[in-house]
Amino acid sequence: FVLYLLQLENYIVENMKSEMAQIQQNAVQNHTATMLEIGTSLLSQTAEQTRKLTDVETQVLNQTSRLEIQLLENSLSTYKLEKQLLQQTNEILKIHEKNSLLEHKILEMEGKHKEELDSLKEEKENLQNLVTRQTYIIQELEKQLNRATTNNSVLQKQQLELMDTVHNLVSLCTKEGAVLLKGGKREEEKPFRDCADVYQAGFNKSGIYTIYINNMPEPKKVFCNMDLNGGGWTVIQHREDGSLDFQRGWKEYKMGFGNPSGEYWLGNEFIFAITSQRQYTLRIELMDWEGNRAYSQYDRFHIGTEKQNYRLYLKGHTGTAGKQSSLILHGADFSTKDADNDNCMCKCALMLTGGWWFDACGPSNLNGMFYTAGQNHGKLNGIKWHYFKGPSYSLRSTTMMIRPLDF
Repeated sequence: FVLYLLQLENYIVENMKSEMAQIQQNAVQNHTATMLEIGTSLLSQTAEQTRKLTDVETQVLNQTSRLEIQLLENSLSTYKLEKQLLQQTNEILKIHEKNSLLEHKILEMEGKHKEELDSLKEEKENLQNLVTRQTYIIQELEKQLNRATTNNSVLQKQQLELMDTVHNLVSLCTKEGAVLLKGGKREEEKPFRDCADVYQAGFNKSGIYTIYINNMPEPKKVFCNMDLNGGGWTVIQHREDGSLDFQRGWKEYKMGFGNPSGEYWLGNEFIFAITSQRQYTLRIELMDWEGNRAYSQYDRFHIGTEKQNYRLYLKGHTGTAGKQSSLILHGADFSTKDADNDNCMCKCALMLTGGWWFDACGPSNLNGMFYTAGQNHGKLNGIKWHYFKGPSYSLRSTTMMIRPLDF
């Protein structure tokens, strides 16, 4: 029985061991299955989360790519703007440099202009003082002239009588003198119409001669140039030293003024009368302050009547005083300070001084103000011949001469 009990105990122990092992095995299996389920569930959740993370990552990557592209575009735009800004900055610097140079030049010019203005003001004051003194002197001279005129009236009457006597003697000598012609006939000598007649009569020295102009009541003393270019030139205008005032009125320019041996204007009425006798050539001799000489010559020259404002008529220009003519070839009326016949609203005779064929103030005025050496530059109202020395250079001397075209 004890054995049996021992066997039974052993059997029970073995069965218990077997069952416990089974139970343990089952428990482990159940736990493993549970763990597997939990693991599977976790894996599923992890996969889902991974998928979601992948989607999010994809979206983030896409968004990042777009942002990178935009950033790149913005970088390019920024680079372009920076480049443009740099260019603009360089331009601004250049403009600043130019502006600085201009400001410097303006300051220099202002300084120079101020000096010139001060100099001009001083010159103006000196001229005003000079004018005041000259006015006083002129008034005194006028008083002396009036007294002298009164005192010399008897002498003038005697002089006129003497001139009449001389004219009668000249006329008598002319009538009695004769020239042998080829056929043996004798012909009375004709009075000289101009310096060409004087020259052809055998008088070949330059000087003052008396001519008898057609349709003029009295003879006229003129200066004849017998030396230049074959001689026979009748001088109608001459400037050389500024001793004669050419700022005159219409009547004085009409009848002439000055002395034929020095500075003078023959007179528009006499120029008209002479150039109405036959066809004439005009020659103008010019000299600057450096001693350079030049001339302008016109094949045809005459002027109109006083009713025509002594209008200028010219044809054919040659010479060394410029390729172009400084006289108006298409014609111009004569103007003085009291007779404005030019084509400008500015009254050229008042602005440029003297009497001349101004047209619209034009490129010449040989009757302008006389300026001495050193003062002759920048003078628009001086003795001007544009195509020889420019518009503001005042010449030293001028001579206007006429001679018959067929001389």
